[in-house]
Amino acid sequence: MPGLAFLFPGQGSQKVGMGRALFDAHHAAKEVFAEADAALGFSISKLCFDGPEAELTLTAHAQPAILATSIAALRVLEAETGQRPTVVAGHSLGEYSALVAAGALALRDAVRLVHLRGRFMQEAVPAGVGAMAAIVGLDAESVAAACTESAKGEVVSPANLNGAGQIVIAGHKGAVERTCTAAKALGAKLTKMLAVSAPFHCGLMQPAADRLASELANVSFETPKVPVVTNVEAAPNVNAARIPELLRRQVTGSVRWEESVQLIASQGVTTAVEVGAGAVLAGLVKRIAPTITVHGAGEPAAIAALKEVSLG
Repeated sequence: MPGLAFLFPGQGSQKVGMGRALFDAHHAAKEVFAEADAALGFSISKLCFDGPEAELTLTAHAQPAILATSIAALRVLEAETGQRPTVVAGHSLGEYSALVAAGALALRDAVRLVHLRGRFMQEAVPAGVGAMAAIVGLDAESVAAACTESAKGEVVSPANLNGAGQIVIAGHKGAVERTCTAAKALGAKLTKMLAVSAPFHCGLMQPAADRLASELANVSFETPKVPVVTNVEAAPNVNAARIPELLRRQVTGSVRWEESVQLIASQGVTTAVEVGAGAVLAGLVKRIAPTITVHGAGEPAAIAALKEVSLG
């Protein structure tokens, strides 16, 4: 029988107003936002619904905001359709949402962890020292080679292997700029510096990984009820004992999204639901694995429409 994947978005999907319609229409969503607010000690729901955008976009706020909205959508989706996934995955911070969906991590712990994760990542590198850039039109090997050639004693490496020829690199600003120049010489169609607050998923994030490790050590993880395809290994994990180390490594490691989606497709999954704000993952999946049909589940109307769709 074909499987069903639930996919959870990462940072960049945030927008003012997200989750409000779910909150207004469904008690299950109200409960999620209330629990997130209580766990954090401030109103992440108000930031989601009303902004201001500058506050919502801060890494320490965007991460719990996206997670809370994803889990609100998940609880409504479960209540309205009765559907349960056979496998879950999330892009970067979305992996925490996936762990909540799999029953491996409590919501209150997840929002607290990603709030701290965001803060630690922001504080790991002084503003202006690091950078990220998107490179389009080169394979992973070519981008890795361009990074190695351009490092010159600094840090630069592939951060997000998003698929369909789109790779994001991260590291010291000068090294990232040199890599973009080298990538163009190798035939890249496009290189673009990204407006981000820190160079995520590279070696410069080691201080954040170390700080997060001590927080992860104080959290209880349960055995996932369904496999969680992890960012750092692009492989399914059902071992609770491995989760803290996988999440620690994720901070400095590449998000292997293309391989993760390919793995999900190879397991016979033909239907996926992007649970939460935006449709970034749907676009990536369409290019990586056209055999998988992706439905959105971020708004009440989209979730209601899934009652009429055979998902599993």
